[in-house]
Amino acid sequence: MVTLLAAPAEPLTNAGDTQLVIAALLGIAAVVVLIAWGKVHPFLALILGAAVLGVVAGVSADKIVTSFSGGVGSTVGGVGLLIALGAMIGGLLAESGGADSIVERVVGRVSGGALPWAMAGVAALIGLPLFFEVGVVLLVPIVLLVSRRVDVPLIKIGIPALAGLSVLHGLVPPHPGPLVAIDALGANLGQTLALGLLVAIPTVIIAGPVFGNFIARYVPATAPEALLPTRQPLAAGGDRRPTRPGEGRLDADGDLVTEDDLVNPGTGRPGAPIDEPAGRRSRREPALWAAVVTVLLPVVLMLLRAIGELTLAEDTGGRKALDIVGTPIVALLAGVIFAMIFLGYRTGFSRSQVSGFLGGSLPPIAGILLIVAAGGGFKQVLVDAGVGNLVANAAEGANLSPLLLGWLVAVGIRVATGSATVATITAAGIVSPLAATLQGPEVALLALAIGCGSLFFSHVNDAGFWLVKEYFGLTVGQTIKTWSVMETIISVVGFAGVLLLDLVL
Repeated sequence: MVTLLAAPAEPLTNAGDTQLVIAALLGIAAVVVLIAWGKVHPFLALILGAAVLGVVAGVSADKIVTSFSGGVGSTVGGVGLLIALGAMIGGLLAESGGADSIVERVVGRVSGGALPWAMAGVAALIGLPLFFEVGVVLLVPIVLLVSRRVDVPLIKIGIPALAGLSVLHGLVPPHPGPLVAIDALGANLGQTLALGLLVAIPTVIIAGPVFGNFIARYVPATAPEALLPTRQPLAAGGDRRPTRPGEGRLDADGDLVTEDDLVNPGTGRPGAPIDEPAGRRSRREPALWAAVVTVLLPVVLMLLRAIGELTLAEDTGGRKALDIVGTPIVALLAGVIFAMIFLGYRTGFSRSQVSGFLGGSLPPIAGILLIVAAGGGFKQVLVDAGVGNLVANAAEGANLSPLLLGWLVAVGIRVATGSATVATITAAGIVSPLAATLQGPEVALLALAIGCGSLFFSHVNDAGFWLVKEYFGLTVGQTIKTWSVMETIISVVGFAGVLLLDLVL
């Protein structure tokens, strides 16, 4: 599915090693300074950083543009489609109430002592197709309500939920970070997915329930009243007025009003409600099994393909069939179609509304796609200028583990910029030539090592830091003691798991 963007036979510049090192450092420094100090959007910062790198390395302007554009196109082609399909699945889960069904069913059937473990498991499950921010918006209101109802410390169940979301976001496709690393390194997506899940399980346990139980003793927190979700009584006709965050509003006929300006057969005016056929539509909560299958179907199909690659001969019909259905685009597309039917049409939504949900899930990821695309261009300039080979030769001469190098580079950029995606993109570009010297699972482990490094110590330059602070009503100091330390535990424990798998495989 993905291919490694190898360095050209002849680098685009005749610069010496010292000049290339200076170019790489200045290019990365430009990105860091523009984001952290200049508050420039990462998309523009990566473009300008690539320009600085190319100019200092002595690459001509036209070749910088060509190299950057090629990296952008290749990255969007390999990653952009998957991010968009994953966002559509997440959008349908959120709008239909499928994610809520999973959360409420599991949480409603466990006792107080088991709640932290249940929240970690639920967060990991719904975190498979959802972006971190979407998962936070869906889960946090439930966490706040459960904390209030069963009188469990907020941090005790909040940290496990955040850990489940964060680990999946950093280590498991189809999230942008892992996909970018897989694309840049030429790793096998099925192997990375399988190994990422193996690393994720103990990491979620340690950073979630274990750390949550510990830190809850020292950081008291109370659910903010304004964010507590409430449910209104049923209106006439049995329709419940929407009160969940993101649920939308109902019109006079009880139909859900969606404000997607991509689908407006009525007025054509952005933000206007979608026209619906006359008559009432009965709404019902989606079945739990439908929500679970929606989440797991793409994962299972991709894992089956990985199993087929290990157990079946290449020319057999079964192997060819698994290769097709397990292709990430096909697997995610199957998840979207399944969700359209069982979370959309079968629960009473019209075709226009389902189309509105799908279209409405795309604008929020536009920024992510642009950042990922620009990061691919930055990475390609690094490779084409010869910096990648220079780093590979230096690492080989220093006998430095590629896994450690990838993790350290990602850690440094993450702490400096606050962006896990920028850290993943840059680190993957720097160490991508090392992937050619690795075999099979080692390339997948390198992608995971970079993913672990990209989660290290979130602090005040990370939007996620402020999202958690405000949702949980914490002070800056409390957020550092809880969220920032949790992210660091995820990074270190996850990387330890990667090193352990490297010894075993």
